[in-house]
Amino acid sequence: MPHAIRFHKTGGPEVLVWEDIQLGAPGPGEARIRQTAVGLNFVDIYNRTGLYPVPLPSGLGSEGAGVVEAVGPGVTDLKPGDRVAYGAAPLGAYAEARLIPADRLIKLPNGIDDKTAAAMMLKGLTVQYLIRQTYRVKNGDTILLHAAAGGIGTILSQWAKHLGATVIGTVGSDEKAKLAKANGCAHVIVYTREDFVKRVEEITGGKKVPVVYDSVGKDTFMKSLDCCAPLGLVALFGQSSGSVEPLNLGLLAAKGSLYVTRPTLNTYGAKREHLVAMAKELFEVVESGAVKITVSQTYALKDAARAHADLAARKTTGSTVLVV
Repeated sequence: MPHAIRFHKTGGPEVLVWEDIQLGAPGPGEARIRQTAVGLNFVDIYNRTGLYPVPLPSGLGSEGAGVVEAVGPGVTDLKPGDRVAYGAAPLGAYAEARLIPADRLIKLPNGIDDKTAAAMMLKGLTVQYLIRQTYRVKNGDTILLHAAAGGIGTILSQWAKHLGATVIGTVGSDEKAKLAKANGCAHVIVYTREDFVKRVEEITGGKKVPVVYDSVGKDTFMKSLDCCAPLGLVALFGQSSGSVEPLNLGLLAAKGSLYVTRPTLNTYGAKREHLVAMAKELFEVVESGAVKITVSQTYALKDAARAHADLAARKTTGSTVLVV
């Protein structure tokens, strides 16, 4: 009988439990997959703590890779033995095996291994919509990226550099500054000792930036607005420091007719054809070598609680994978 990490109440890492699960045959439109690797993401902590509420008891995780074991009625583009991955799926990735809507699964090319796929699907697809759709980064742009040494940050900075952009990244330590530099940031600001608004103005010669990618939230959001050029955009795609306070929209006018969006992968990848196109573009930049996916830490799946504690304590860098 396969096992999964589940939680019956919200709280700290200690609420995560390793349980037996029963899986039947896949129903219409479903596939059963045996998982090999699972991605760890900050959104998993949001679900576990109740910041993003889910019905309990619940599984956890929305990014993984594995092999198709069986498909249900109506599934025609997948077959047993296919290597697949996903990053925009219902919760339940923290499992040795699972049933999943087949339209959420993407076939993996031979050039991408399972651990790499598990480390990049949610994060890489997020980067795709952020820099190719939310704000289409172009050659010559200078952009600001918070948490530049994180899993999304290291992918976004490489991809944006590949597109010809100059990336200004913020990080919390000198160690993370080195990692951000190595992954494409032209300028790195250690926000714990530098005023990032002042530094952005210095770096850009007072012009500021057309877009800020902010996954930190409460601690950075208002200053992110101050880094935007007139008509600039703040893309708030996470809130690792807490929720942003209600915003007086008049401030957007006062600061230069700015735009703010709170995008999600579930929206951008809701339609199968969009998800497939996004994944194709992601796979291309990874297989070309323009974006390198580094799995910086691995944990056994049953040790997910320890992985959560380390992620929350900012002890991890880059991408982390739970190995099944």
